[in-house]
Amino acid sequence: MKKSELLAAIAEKGGFSKKEAEVMLKLFTETVTDALAKGEKVSVSGFGVFNVTERAARDTINPNTKKLSHIPARKAPVFKASKALKEAVDKK
Repeated sequence: MKKSELLAAIAEKGGFSKKEAEVMLKLFTETVTDALAKGEKVSVSGFGVFNVTERAARDTINPNTKKLSHIPARKAPVFKASKALKEAVDKK
């Protein structure tokens, strides 16, 4: 499902215009992004948890050039689906 299809589905199910659905989705993504940037966890009951994890630094070899390169430690966003979401997906 593309973003435009998601917005159309939200608008239809909620009785909103596509523009209103777009504003709501933008606010949701901005709010989650801001919280994750602060290191906060975002939990949406019945859906899942957005969190930040620390990826360790590591060395890697480029398979084409055989050169060794270093990848520094970084933070990465992760999403863990709730039990309810997993069950809903498994049923379909």
